Amino acid sequence: MNLVTVLKKSLCAGLLCFLLLPSVYAARTDIAAVSTGVALSLSGTSACLMEASTGEVIYEQNADERLEPASVTKIMPLLLICEALDEGTLTPEETVTGSEHAASMGGSQIWLEVGEQMSVSDMLKAMVVVSANDCTVAMAEHLAGSEEAFVARMNKRAEELGMTNTHFVNATGLPVEGHYTTARDIACMTRELLKHERIFEYTTIWMDSLRGGAMGLTNTNKLVRFYPGANGMKTGYTDSAKYCLSATAKRDKLQLIATVMKAPTSDERFSDAKKLLDFGFANFSVYETGEAALPELVVKGGVKAQMPLVCGASAILVAKGREKQIEAVIELPEFLTAPVEKGTVVGKVLYQIGGETIAETEILTTESIRRMTFWDVVKRMLADTFVLD
Repeated sequence: MNLVTVLKKSLCAGLLCFLLLPSVYAARTDIAAVSTGVALSLSGTSACLMEASTGEVIYEQNADERLEPASVTKIMPLLLICEALDEGTLTPEETVTGSEHAASMGGSQIWLEVGEQMSVSDMLKAMVVVSANDCTVAMAEHLAGSEEAFVARMNKRAEELGMTNTHFVNATGLPVEGHYTTARDIACMTRELLKHERIFEYTTIWMDSLRGGAMGLTNTNKLVRFYPGANGMKTGYTDSAKYCLSATAKRDKLQLIATVMKAPTSDERFSDAKKLLDFGFANFSVYETGEAALPELVVKGGVKAQMPLVCGASAILVAKGREKQIEAVIELPEFLTAPVEKGTVVGKVLYQIGGETIAETEILTTESIRRMTFWDVVKRMLADTFVLD
């Protein structure tokens, strides 16, 4: 019968850090306890506050109501562009040419002329800082051949991200029937975009210029200048969508995403976002596991006697101040029996506060060890008997 060895180690000194694996489960009890009963008196129709590293939603208001996102739509084109840049299928220096369709967009724009050429980097700058519809469509055509084909990619990526209440009809967010998303889905795609560090080269710009300094740019996202830690992301407005925003800010290890939809005025959308972010920073912290070696397990009947182990690193969202109370409990069997496949779950780490498990992650084998055969036994006996020069 296998015995269970329980090894307790305090995480206060930051001793557990492992390879990153997507096997972390986080309990929501601690988070819900802080958020329950809180009313932030927001002006917008819907809102969502999400912590980026864990994806935990820590405040919401009508977060699944389908609404027009206006230019907040552009978060998805920005994500697809950043993914293409990271994959190497696109470069920042690459030249993009404005088409007649792109130049006809209207709304927020830089008055791109038909045949005018700009680098991908300048196109991104225009899209992020002044929400340029013409540059967005030019990039869509450059990447997919047409805006329609690019929108198909947008919807496919939304589906992959689990954005079940989203449907895009164009790349810009200009008003059109059937184009909608939700505050929760905006937070979801914003979270994915935050994984691409290059986006901060553009989202943190307050003032800049294009066309060799001939055209000045000022960021439509006022939080970038006036809110401590703000690092993005995208504003939006149309007469029907009203004022929308996906606002991101980071302090210490805590990266927050605050989404606001259908606020009556521009000032009120920024006020809503600040209330959401203030609530998050005042009440929550992210704890990242530190580093420690896991013990190797004995493998009975295997061609190797010891199995190295690995455990996924995790970020844990907790109520502020409770991160110092976290302990790790490592649960492992006394031994394994061959054969054992690589990637087999053999145990887990429980992250606990006061005995309550708030998160856990799996411990996996790092290699395959086959069962010893008769000839393996013979070879081992011969090796032990004879010493070869």
